[in-house]
Amino acid sequence: MESLVLIVHVLLAAAIIALVLLQQGKGAEAGAAFGGGASQTVFGSQGSKSFLGRLTAVLAAGIFATSFALAVYAKQRAESVNDAGIPSAELIESAADPQRDLPELDAAAGKAAESDIPVAE
Repeated sequence: MESLVLIVHVLLAAAIIALVLLQQGKGAEAGAAFGGGASQTVFGSQGSKSFLGRLTAVLAAGIFATSFALAVYAKQRAESVNDAGIPSAELIESAADPQRDLPELDAAAGKAAESDIPVAE
Protein backbone atom coordinates (compact mmCIF):
# COMPACT_ATOMS: atom_id res chain seq x y z
CA MET A 1 0.00 0.00 0.00
CA GLU A 2 2.85 2.36 0.83
CA SER A 3 4.43 1.75 -2.56
CA LEU A 4 1.16 2.56 -4.30
CA VAL A 5 0.81 5.85 -2.39
CA LEU A 6 4.43 6.71 -3.21
CA ILE A 7 3.89 6.04 -6.94
CA VAL A 8 0.74 8.20 -6.95
CA HIS A 9 2.64 10.93 -5.10
CA VAL A 10 5.43 10.98 -7.71
CA LEU A 11 2.94 11.00 -10.60
CA LEU A 12 0.98 13.86 -9.01
CA ALA A 13 4.21 15.81 -8.52
CA ALA A 14 5.17 15.38 -12.18
CA ALA A 15 1.67 16.38 -13.30
CA ILE A 16 1.58 19.50 -11.15
CA ILE A 17 5.00 20.56 -12.47
CA ALA A 18 3.75 20.17 -16.04
CA LEU A 19 0.53 22.10 -15.32
CA VAL A 20 2.33 24.98 -13.66
CA LEU A 21 4.69 25.27 -16.61
CA LEU A 22 1.77 25.25 -19.07
CA GLN A 23 -0.07 28.12 -17.40
CA GLN A 24 0.45 31.72 -18.35
CA GLY A 25 1.67 33.93 -15.53
CA LYS A 26 -0.26 36.92 -14.19
CA GLY A 27 2.47 39.35 -15.19
CA ALA A 28 2.48 38.29 -18.84
CA GLU A 29 0.32 41.24 -19.94
CA ALA A 30 2.27 43.87 -17.98
CA GLY A 31 4.37 44.87 -21.01
CA ALA A 32 1.32 45.29 -23.22
CA ALA A 33 -0.38 47.46 -20.60
CA PHE A 34 2.36 50.07 -20.78
CA GLY A 35 2.81 49.88 -24.54
CA GLY A 36 -0.50 49.72 -26.36
CA GLY A 37 -3.01 47.66 -24.42
CA ALA A 38 -5.08 50.47 -22.96
CA SER A 39 -7.87 48.18 -21.84
CA GLN A 40 -5.53 45.89 -19.90
CA THR A 41 -4.65 46.43 -16.29
CA VAL A 42 -1.05 46.00 -15.17
CA PHE A 43 -1.50 42.39 -14.14
CA GLY A 44 -4.41 41.39 -16.35
CA SER A 45 -8.02 40.76 -15.40
CA GLN A 46 -8.72 38.16 -12.76
CA GLY A 47 -11.88 36.72 -14.26
CA SER A 48 -12.89 33.15 -13.53
CA LYS A 49 -10.28 30.49 -13.01
CA SER A 50 -9.28 28.50 -16.03
CA PHE A 51 -9.53 24.75 -16.29
CA LEU A 52 -5.77 24.42 -15.81
CA GLY A 53 -5.95 26.50 -12.63
CA ARG A 54 -8.66 24.33 -11.14
CA LEU A 55 -6.88 21.13 -12.15
CA THR A 56 -3.69 22.41 -10.54
CA ALA A 57 -5.57 23.07 -7.30
CA VAL A 58 -7.02 19.54 -7.33
CA LEU A 59 -3.58 18.03 -7.95
CA ALA A 60 -2.11 20.15 -5.14
CA ALA A 61 -4.77 18.76 -2.79
CA GLY A 62 -3.78 15.27 -3.94
CA ILE A 63 -0.12 16.03 -3.18
CA PHE A 64 -1.08 17.13 0.34
CA ALA A 65 -3.16 13.98 0.88
CA THR A 66 -0.44 11.61 -0.32
CA SER A 67 2.18 13.49 1.72
CA PHE A 68 0.04 13.03 4.82
CA ALA A 69 -0.43 9.33 4.07
CA LEU A 70 3.32 8.85 3.60
CA ALA A 71 3.96 10.63 6.90
CA VAL A 72 1.56 8.26 8.66
CA TYR A 73 3.35 5.25 7.12
CA ALA A 74 6.73 6.65 8.22
CA LYS A 75 5.44 7.14 11.78
CA GLN A 76 4.18 3.57 11.93
CA ARG A 77 7.49 2.30 10.65
CA ALA A 78 9.41 4.36 13.24
CA GLU A 79 7.28 2.93 16.07
CA SER A 80 8.02 -0.62 14.96
CA VAL A 81 11.81 -0.11 14.97
CA ASN A 82 12.04 -1.77 18.40
CA ASP A 83 10.65 -4.96 16.85
CA ALA A 84 13.37 -4.98 14.20
CA GLY A 85 16.04 -6.50 16.44
CA ILE A 86 17.75 -3.28 17.48
CA PRO A 87 19.03 -3.64 21.05
CA SER A 88 17.77 -1.34 23.77
CA ALA A 89 19.92 1.41 25.31
CA GLU A 90 20.28 -0.53 28.60
CA LEU A 91 21.69 -3.55 26.78
CA ILE A 92 24.18 -1.40 24.89
CA GLU A 93 25.35 0.31 28.08
CA SER A 94 25.79 -2.98 29.92
CA ALA A 95 27.83 -4.39 27.03
CA ALA A 96 30.13 -1.37 27.09
CA ASP A 97 31.56 -2.14 30.56
CA PRO A 98 34.96 -0.37 30.61
CA GLN A 99 36.59 -2.89 33.00
CA ARG A 100 35.69 -5.95 30.95
CA ASP A 101 37.75 -5.55 27.78
CA LEU A 102 40.89 -3.76 29.03
CA PRO A 103 44.16 -5.69 28.66
CA GLU A 104 46.39 -6.23 31.68
CA LEU A 105 49.58 -4.19 31.97
CA ASP A 106 52.68 -6.31 32.43
CA ALA A 107 55.09 -5.23 35.14
CA ALA A 108 58.04 -5.65 32.77
CA ALA A 109 56.43 -3.52 30.12
CA GLY A 110 55.84 -0.77 32.66
CA LYS A 111 59.57 -0.30 33.34
CA ALA A 112 61.36 2.39 31.40
CA ALA A 113 63.52 0.87 28.72
CA GLU A 114 66.88 2.32 27.79
CA SER A 115 66.67 4.63 24.83
CA ASP A 116 68.72 7.16 22.86
CA ILE A 117 66.66 10.03 24.27
CA PRO A 118 68.57 11.84 26.99
CA VAL A 119 66.90 12.14 30.39
CA ALA A 120 66.83 15.50 32.17
CA GLU A 121 68.57 15.44 35.53
